[in-house]
Amino acid sequence: MNRILLLIPALAAGLLTACSTMGQGPVAGRALYAENCASCHGASGRGDGPAAAGLRRPPADLTRIAARRDGVWPMLEVMSIVDGYSRPDPDRDDMPVFGNFLDGDIVRYDTGNGVMTPTPVKLIAMVNYLETLQDPAPTGYVP
Repeated sequence: MNRILLLIPALAAGLLTACSTMGQGPVAGRALYAENCASCHGASGRGDGPAAAGLRRPPADLTRIAARRDGVWPMLEVMSIVDGYSRPDPDRDDMPVFGNFLDGDIVRYDTGNGVMTPTPVKLIAMVNYLETLQDPAPTGYVP
């Protein structure tokens, strides 16, 4: 009985984390993308948004992120680019830093490196949505 009582707080914390991220699932990620990214990257993420023509360089094709990494979705890398902490191309100064992804609820989240890190729920939702835009692996691809 004592063991069960010790598990209750851990289970409650896990449920709270799960519930807080549920409201920020694909629908929330899609809305954040539409509001912040689609004007340049396009509705499908291919870099063909209405504002793309006015940029010095075409926006990245977001549907090919995993394909450029042998089919692996680089969650942590993409999160760092979206939130502005890391930009692999310093000449890409026309991509804004989206501080609004850092606002709101924070949850402990494992981005794939085994470390539970306090992470904004909006950022998780956005990057999870970007993963859904990925083109399937080319025919003949073997992971």
